Amino acid sequence: MRYKLLAISTLAAAVMVGCTTDQKMAKKDPAPAPKAKAKPALMMGASAKMLAETCEGCHGTDGNSFGPAIPSIAGMSEDYLIESMEDYRSGDTKSTIMQRIIKGYTEEEVEMMAKFYANQTFKPASQSANMAKAKKGKALHEEYCEKCHSDGGKNIDDDSGLLAGQWIPYLQYSMQDYTNGDRTISKKMKKKVDAVIKKEGHAGVEALIQYYGSQK
Repeated sequence: MRYKLLAISTLAAAVMVGCTTDQKMAKKDPAPAPKAKAKPALMMGASAKMLAETCEGCHGTDGNSFGPAIPSIAGMSEDYLIESMEDYRSGDTKSTIMQRIIKGYTEEEVEMMAKFYANQTFKPASQSANMAKAKKGKALHEEYCEKCHSDGGKNIDDDSGLLAGQWIPYLQYSMQDYTNGDRTISKKMKKKVDAVIKKEGHAGVEALIQYYGSQK
């Protein structure tokens, strides 16, 4: 019985020593903490093409719009595109969407996108126009608009936008914005538009729009 108790005491002491040793080792060598998941790397230094791809949902592939309320911006003057985007940023041109979107780009990125789109090929909208009105619009264009929007509104070197071949609904909405004061308009353009309206009424403006939209 004595030997039995001694054996049990010895075993208990050994177990306690083992536990103490394990605890000391645990304190010295704690289990490594699980590694935190690495954050995804941010995309820096995006190319002009990559930046332009963010615009395709509205302005179409390479700037040729599929929707009648959105302008095609391919082939427009680089200076005109920069000025237009900065007008959205400043609020000089009002827009529910563009005013928000443009604030996410730096001036350098705006310049990169403008250069990219200026070097793309413009494709006229596939649409029908009222040819009787378009004929009248051609005469009005030559009298009032050709000096700034040369070559019937096709000249991409002008800093006044590309009109020929644009979507007719977009041109109609834009002219409404100009006349309502919701879009920046130069004194020269306002003078010309007012002259057309005074002579032909708003039917004259519509004739101009049909003329530009009829061109291929």
